[in-house]
Order: sequence, then C-alpha cells, then structure tokens
Amino acid sequence: MSAPGLGAGLRCCSASGCRQAGSEPLRAALERARAAAGLAPQALPIRPVGCLRLCGRGPLVAVDRARSNAEICAAPFAELYGDLDPGQAPALLAALLQGGPAAEALAPQRLDPTQPFFALQQPLVLETCGVVNPDSLEDALAHGAYAQLRRCRERLTPAALRELVRRSGLRGRGGAGYPTALKWETVALQPPGPRWLVCNADEGDPGAFMDRTVLEGDPHRLLEGMAIAAHAVGAERGFIYLRAEYPLAIERLGRALQQTAERGLLAPLQLELRVGAGAYVCGEETALLASIQGQRGTPRVRPPYPAQQGLWGAPTLINNVETLAALPAILRDDGARHAALGTAGSRGTKVFSLSGAVCNTGVVEVPMGTSLRTVVETMGGGVPGGAPVKAVQTGGPSGGCIPADRLDTPVDYESLQALGSMMGSGGMVVIGPDTAMPELALHFMRFCVNESCGKCLPCRAGTVQLAALLERFVERRAVPADLERLEELCAMVRHTSLCGLGQAAPNPVLSTLRWFRSEYEAACLPGAGPWP
Repeated sequence: MSAPGLGAGLRCCSASGCRQAGSEPLRAALERARAAAGLAPQALPIRPVGCLRLCGRGPLVAVDRARSNAEICAAPFAELYGDLDPGQAPALLAALLQGGPAAEALAPQRLDPTQPFFALQQPLVLETCGVVNPDSLEDALAHGAYAQLRRCRERLTPAALRELVRRSGLRGRGGAGYPTALKWETVALQPPGPRWLVCNADEGDPGAFMDRTVLEGDPHRLLEGMAIAAHAVGAERGFIYLRAEYPLAIERLGRALQQTAERGLLAPLQLELRVGAGAYVCGEETALLASIQGQRGTPRVRPPYPAQQGLWGAPTLINNVETLAALPAILRDDGARHAALGTAGSRGTKVFSLSGAVCNTGVVEVPMGTSLRTVVETMGGGVPGGAPVKAVQTGGPSGGCIPADRLDTPVDYESLQALGSMMGSGGMVVIGPDTAMPELALHFMRFCVNESCGKCLPCRAGTVQLAALLERFVERRAVPADLERLEELCAMVRHTSLCGLGQAAPNPVLSTLRWFRSEYEAACLPGAGPWP
C-alpha cells in the first residue's frame, strides 16, 4: 500500500448508536489492518468521534483524504461509509490508501453526501460533532474550543454579552422556547449575592437523543457554553444534571471536566456533575433543583421562579444542553448567522432526533422554519416501503401528533403549538399507517402514569384515570359517553396539575382526538347509544 497523504485518516463514530451496532470491534479491526500495512498511528490516524448523524446505518466511518481541519468541518460527510463490519476493515483501509478498485469494492456501503439527509443540514450546535475526538482536549482546542470564551471574557462585559445573545434571537431549546437573554437578564439583575448556573441534561422524552449527541460528541462544547453563560450572569459555581441512563455521556463529560480543571480553562467557574436517578419529572426545573439539593425530586409552586430563588435560595440560571452548546457558534460572528437563520419568531437552528417509521433514522440540525415534510419525507426518506406517513409526533409525552395533511407546517414554536403539539426538546417520531392512534395515546399516558411524582392529585390520579379510559377505546369496549369523559378529564388534568408533566400529559390524547377522532368513534361498542 502507498503512504497516505498529509492529513489523511479515518473518523469512526463512537456514539451510543454506532457502539451498539459494533463500532468498537470495527475500530479495533481498522487499527490491526493499519499495523499489518506497516503504518504508524501518527501516519494514519484512526480517531473515535461523535455522532455522524445517520444512526440507522451504523457503524459509520468517515474517510478523510489529505484535508485540513477547516475542510473537514466544512464537509464532514464527503466520504462516509455505513453498515460496516470488522471483516471489511482491510478493504476500507485500502480504499483510503489506494482508491480506484479498492474503493469500488465498498460502493454498497458508501453513503451519498449529496442526499438531502446530509445536504440540507446546517450545523451550528453540531458543527464539531463527528469531527473532534470527544476524549481529547487537544483535539477540541485544535478545532477552536474555548476561543470564544476567552474573547468573551476579554472583550465583552456581562451586559454586552446579554445584549449580543438578545440580538441573536436565541430561545431556550428545552421545550417552552423562553428567550434566553431575558432569562439571563432576570438572573443578572437580582440583588447582589451568589448566583448558580445549572445545565439541564436530563433528557427523558421517548425518542429524544439530541442532548446525548452533544454530550457524547463534543463535551467541551457544552462546558465552553456554560462558562460563557456564567460570565453573562455572574455565576461562579454550577451543576450539570445528567440522567444515569447515559453512561457514555457521563464518562466523557467527567473526563472533559477533569481535563479543563487541570488546565484551568473554566476558572473561576467551578462545575460539578450530578447524576440523576432517571425520574422524568426531574426535567422540570424546580424538581431538578430539589434533586441537586439532595431532596426528593418533586416540583414546587412558582413564583418565585428559579431565576429569582433557585438553588439554596439564590438566583439560578437553568438552560438545557442545546441552548448552551449553541453559544460558541453564536459568539463567533456576534450572532449574525444565528439571527439570519430561521423565522422572525424562531431564530437559528434546531437539532432533531428522527426515529420511528422512517427510512433514515438519526440526528438532523436544520434552520427553524423548515417544514415537517422536508425533515420527515425529504431528509428522512418517508416510511419504509413507500407507505404514506400517517402522522408525526413531536415533543415527546408533552407533545402531540400532527397529521400527514399538515406536514407542510414550518417547524417553529408557535406553528407547532397551533396544531396542538410543541417543539419540546426535539424528538420527532414518524408514525406509519398501521399505528392506531388510541394505542399511541395510551402508550404515552402510561409513560406519564409511571413518571408522575405523585405530589399533586390531578396528575397522580388523573393520568391513571385517563389511561383507564384509553384502555376502553383500545380494547373496543368504550361507549360514546366515554369520549366526553375523556375530553373533560383531559381539561381538568391540564388546568389543575402543579407542573409541566401533568399539564402536558393530555396533549397526545387531545391532539389525536383533534385529528383522528374517527378512530376513537370506531372503537366504541356497536349499539352503545348516540353520540353526546
């Protein structure tokens, strides 16, 4: 084999999805093939990297032929192979070193970088994910990590930083879309005293893996964003609250914290990793704060809001992973690109995890305002086998189902809310024609029953009764009056529950009733009486 050109190498996806598909044995086989070819590791780097997006085709390996870091960041999918096994490692190495016939042998595994799934992505949050080695601080620094933090501390006052983020139009990516700069301003303008910073990494929605992608792919990106936010509000201590079900993210984030501490990159900010026990309700900010303080993770009445009285009674800024990870890219051009993308009310990009009955399962980052049809059918490839899309469920158990005839809806906060759904953290589950909507609603309601903290009666008992009513429809033993009871109970749970879990639990039921009511009516016993 010929010697590789300068900068040539392989990037092996080492995110959870590809690891489950066998990426670690594949990388070991590639290293053995490199040794057999007589090449030193520095002559042909084989690097573990974060998510390469198309999770359903894992394990994925990207081939770089004598390209600089900037060129790789600009076109990370230029030569990408999927569905690989360790036995193909010698052929993949030959494809890099020889090209020609050797590369043609892997043609079935090569993914087209011009296909919409890759071509329509516009990464800001994920711009270094799949490029940097998540275990290497040096690699992160070589790709610009912490440069914006230094600039921010040297050239921007906290007030100027908050104004820059306000102009960028960044809204919280955790679900509600609250303006980020306004939350920062609320914390910063509290009376003098200590302030806390918290990253909500408790990603628990079924079908959501956006935050996990960032945490596993470039943990230094999050840490830099947290330090920038801390500068904006005057916080010197903070926590990252991460669910225990993400062991790889915990490992990589812990290593990144240790690396930055050794170099003093975040000082004077002190960050601590807290691992949650998996309670979905701890994604609600007041329950999350209680858990950090060592108390039972249950929500409390607001106001006062955490920005006024949070951890141990002090003003506390809470942002989610994607919000914080967007900050380095926003600062690079003073928010100009972020403000230019998206819609008037929803600026920038959004990361979605695309799953369910869809051909291309994985992670996409697209400008706000991109239509559901573009994401699901153009980028996702639609339902396998060419069957029509029945609906798209967004926002997890707190969201709703959007029917196929509304797929041209732009993905932004207000448009999804108008359809009875929500952006949520970014989970997007495609539903095929064989799924019965009462069954889907029951699935999410059972999730809410299991995850309710039990503190307030409407959620504790109301979700149980909603599940019991939905079971009647699924088992086709409902009567028309049950439909009226279902709607009344949804309204009660929504308007009287203490926190967002109970308030949003009826959303999947109400949205399926709105768009697929005939399926509920068809599930009623024949001759059971007239519709109320």
